[in-house]
Amino acid sequence: MAVVARFMACIAVALLLVTSGFAGADAGGGRPHGHGHGRNKHGGQSTKAMRPGKAAARPYPVNATAVEAIERQFTRWVRSIGGRRHSTFQRALYRGLFPSSPRGVIVVDKIPGAGDFTSIQAAVDSLPLINLARVVIKVNAGTYTEKVSISPMRAFVTIEGAGADKTVVQWGDTAETVGPLGRPFGTFASATFAVNAQFFVAKNITFKNTAPVPRPGALGKQGVALRISADNAAFVGCNFLGAQDTLYDHLGRHYYRDCYIEGSVDFIFGNALSLFEGCHVHAIARNYGALTAQNRMSILEDTGFSFVNCRVTGSGALYLGRAWGAFSRVVFAYTYMDNIIIPRGWYNWGDPTREMTVFYGQYKCTGPGANYAGRVAWSRELTDQEAKPFISLNFIDGLEWVKL
Repeated sequence: MAVVARFMACIAVALLLVTSGFAGADAGGGRPHGHGHGRNKHGGQSTKAMRPGKAAARPYPVNATAVEAIERQFTRWVRSIGGRRHSTFQRALYRGLFPSSPRGVIVVDKIPGAGDFTSIQAAVDSLPLINLARVVIKVNAGTYTEKVSISPMRAFVTIEGAGADKTVVQWGDTAETVGPLGRPFGTFASATFAVNAQFFVAKNITFKNTAPVPRPGALGKQGVALRISADNAAFVGCNFLGAQDTLYDHLGRHYYRDCYIEGSVDFIFGNALSLFEGCHVHAIARNYGALTAQNRMSILEDTGFSFVNCRVTGSGALYLGRAWGAFSRVVFAYTYMDNIIIPRGWYNWGDPTREMTVFYGQYKCTGPGANYAGRVAWSRELTDQEAKPFISLNFIDGLEWVKL
């Protein structure tokens, strides 16, 4: 009973976080937490604000020492994750709480009678409202045109396709799509596939938002392919296809391995703590775009994105990231960058004060777009010691919970 009580406490916290996320969603068609569209997409400036300027980048701010001290505290925290005392306790806890083998397998097939269900949502809805054992939902080859949501208490769900090129779940909502209550969905609710429960795993499947690529600066055109709003989620061999705001990496610790992520503007965004390993990130921007929009809002938040051994290719002129959050944090390590990367690399969201608090770094990246010489002065080329906490599973506490 004590084990169940601990698990229910974790679920309660997750539910609180998820419901607060819903409350923060912009009902007017924009993103939550200040990323809406009451103003122009680019922070109240015209589309030209995204163009790289000719002026020299500002020097690192006078309070750089304080900012760097904060980051040193963070890296010490990350390193402590792999400490023996912590790991021994965590492994015992995880063994007690979480099943090592699936409770059962559910098969989804578009052909009636060929599986247990003909839709993914029907398979999810068949699970207990409070799910305490791993369930594998095998989705046979086909294109499933449906909107799927996994509720907060349905933890331990694995969605496994027949191959990312064979199994596709798709829908076409955008932030401006009018919902059943007669109001626009907003970015949060536009997701084709929404995950609100802990310990979710997806393998070998494509999540797609079919909304077309919008023109730069268009309002209400964000279309999320997948939103993950829960802790301890892993994605292996998955495709995420969309345009503006493809992957909403909302909150929690997440692991992406060997995935393909496609989009135009801010197509990996949110405030999670996530490691992208061996992923292919592909831009389909018509003119200008941005790969990430990380939304860390406070020095107290241990969140950020780390890309390790990845590839960045595509079209248009691409920023590596835009500072959606005032304390935005993104690192690229051992990553190949095509010549689509704007030399300055990073954009301050039209707010120079964010240059004093963001953390944008590169480490041993390659390719024509990886030249650090042209980067803004408020980004950094990491040393071996600075990069170390960002390039392993310890970054997301993954040695304890990533089980694939």
